[in-house]
Amino acid sequence: MSFEYLALGAGDAHDGLNVLDIGATLFFFILLMILLKKVAWGPLMGIMTQREELIASEIEAAETSRQESQRLLEEQRDLLKEARTEALAIVENAKKQGEASREEIITTARSEAARLKESAIREIDTEKERAIAAVREEVVSLSVLAAAKVLEKEVSEEDNRALIEATIAKAGEVN
Repeated sequence: MSFEYLALGAGDAHDGLNVLDIGATLFFFILLMILLKKVAWGPLMGIMTQREELIASEIEAAETSRQESQRLLEEQRDLLKEARTEALAIVENAKKQGEASREEIITTARSEAARLKESAIREIDTEKERAIAAVREEVVSLSVLAAAKVLEKEVSEEDNRALIEATIAKAGEVN
């Protein structure tokens, strides 16, 4: 009997407590949710928000870094292109200067050769004139000597000078 009473009593108690149990469980559940919201949910959401902001800032920093790297890469490419252009300009300028120097050297050499040729021609003409003058003097001396032998007399200094000047004048007319 006691077993039935317990079973019966438990059944009656169970029916009566069922609404209270549900109400109490619901009350404690809501209370637990409120406490969890204040104690755990708020800080947990704060941590999640901070984590979200940290990830967003890291993504933004990575994007900024990528853009900066891209900008630096473009800048380096531009500098390299500019350096190549400058190098080509320097080489081209050196070629032009070399060509100008070569032309200047050739011009100078040609003018120096022409000057040396002119100088040699003048020197030859001068030597030719000296040789002709020497030959004239020799001719005059030989003429005077021949004339002196022909006349068998010695010609005076005055006569000798007149005779030489006449002979030189005749020799000058022949040339």
